[in-house]
Amino acid sequence: MLKGLDPLLSPELLFTLRAMGHGDEIAIVDGNYPGVEHARRLIRLDGHRLIPVVNAVLSVLPIDDFVPEAIFRSTVKAERDRLDPVHEEMIDCCARHEPHRQVVPLLGQDFYGRVRAAHAVIQTSEPRLYANIILRKGVIYPKEAGAQAADVDPFVY
Repeated sequence: MLKGLDPLLSPELLFTLRAMGHGDEIAIVDGNYPGVEHARRLIRLDGHRLIPVVNAVLSVLPIDDFVPEAIFRSTVKAERDRLDPVHEEMIDCCARHEPHRQVVPLLGQDFYGRVRAAHAVIQTSEPRLYANIILRKGVIYPKEAGAQAADVDPFVY
């Protein structure tokens, strides 16, 4: 256990989040998702539901603000705008951490293709269907606004 870190952030998950670079994506998926088939790197968080895992990841992962869309969710079949309760919970969770970012719905094959290209997949035991989300990693800005990269100590954030 570490101070200030959600205990859902396992050593393997923390390593993966830290190893990701700007623009890399991580998918957090439900228990029915074909994680073994789709993942380049699979992290299992059996026994945990999706929303607490999303909350834990967003507590440490910056979201990309270089692109207009950086958070994506799966849809209920081809119903792009349908919101099941789990989708509403995803949107609420993301809004607490990233209030200026939208959660963008992606239809089946578009979502699947993006998961296959993701840096890693976190498989939860979430029993609800279509409970899948993708987060695109951003950057941590230096504290001194306007400072040149060479002027900032890289170990002081």
